[in-house]
Amino acid sequence: MPDTYKKLVATQRSPDFRAAAEVVEEPIPEPGPHEVVVRNWYAGVNATDVNITAGRYAPGAEPPFDLGAEAAGEVVAVGRDVKHLQAGDAVVTSTLGGGYREYNCVRASNAYKVSEPTPEALSIMVSGLTASIALQEVADVEPDDVVLVTAAAGGTGQYAVQLAKRNGHHVIGTCGTDEKVALLNDLGCDRPINYREEDVRAVLEREYPDGVDLVYEGVGGKLFDTCVDALAVHGQLLTIGYVSEYVDGPKPVTRPRIYTKLLGKSASIHGFFLPQFAMYFGEHLRHLMELLHRDDLHVAIDERTFRGIESIPDAVEHLHSGQSQGKVVVQLNGA
Repeated sequence: MPDTYKKLVATQRSPDFRAAAEVVEEPIPEPGPHEVVVRNWYAGVNATDVNITAGRYAPGAEPPFDLGAEAAGEVVAVGRDVKHLQAGDAVVTSTLGGGYREYNCVRASNAYKVSEPTPEALSIMVSGLTASIALQEVADVEPDDVVLVTAAAGGTGQYAVQLAKRNGHHVIGTCGTDEKVALLNDLGCDRPINYREEDVRAVLEREYPDGVDLVYEGVGGKLFDTCVDALAVHGQLLTIGYVSEYVDGPKPVTRPRIYTKLLGKSASIHGFFLPQFAMYFGEHLRHLMELLHRDDLHVAIDERTFRGIESIPDAVEHLHSGQSQGKVVVQLNGA
C-alpha cells in the first residue's frame, strides 16, 4: 500500500465543478476505533455533484472540502472494535466527500459488504436506494396505478422504472434520445416519451386523461410544472431533485401559488433526500443485490470510460450534457 493517495476537493464555492475542483495528495489515514480504510475502485457520478461544489449541502463549511459521495472498493485496514468486516472484503460506501478519493477512512457501519466492488454494486448504493426507498417507503400507490418517471434512462430513473413495473404499475418514462427509448423498452417501460420528438404535456393529456397517480421527478423546471398539472385525483409527486436548475440555481417564477394546483385534486408533493432515510439502507440494499444476482434487475452503466481522479470533471460534465445513459462511473487508479 502506498504512503499517499489522491483526492478531489473544492477550493471555492461554485456550481462550476471544473472551476471548483482540485486534485490534492495526502497521507493514507490509519483507521480509528469502529473505522475501516477502503481502497476505492469505482466512484459514482451524480447530478448533485455541482450542489456539493456550490456548498449547498454544507452551508457553513469553508473550502477546501471533499467531493464525491458513493464508491465501491476493498477494505485494506480495519480499526479496533470492527466485527463485521475484515481486510479484503468488498464494500460499497456513501458518505459526503467520500467518493472522489483513492482511499477513504469511513465508519464501519457506513460500509456495506457486497460480493464484488463492481460498477453495478456502486450504482445501487445511491441511485438504486433512492428509487427503492422512495417508491416503497414514501410513495402511496396501488397496483395498476399509473407511474411517471422523468429522466427515466438515467442513473436512478432506470431503477424507478423497473421497480415500479415489479410492483404492477403502468409506467411512463421521459428521456431525450431514441437510444434511451430503446433502453426504456428493454426495461419494460409501457410508454417511453422522447421529449425531443414528442410534447410531454400533449402526450399526457391525450393518452392519460384521468391523470397520473405517482410521479418520480428529478428534472425540475417546466417538466416539473407539467407533472404537477398531470397529477390525478389523490396523485402524488415525489421530487428527488431538480437537475435542470442545479448549475444556474433555482429560477424565480411568478404564477399562482402551487396549492391552487393541488387542492382541487387532493394531490400532494413530497420531497425526498436520501441521507434522511439511512435507517432503510441495509434492508433495501440487500433486496436490490438479491434482484441483481438473480438477473431480475438490469443495471445500465454509461458506456463512456473515465479513469483516474483527474477525469472526474469530464465525467460530471458528461452527465450534465444529457448525453449519458445509465449510471456514470469513474474507474479510480488501481481498479
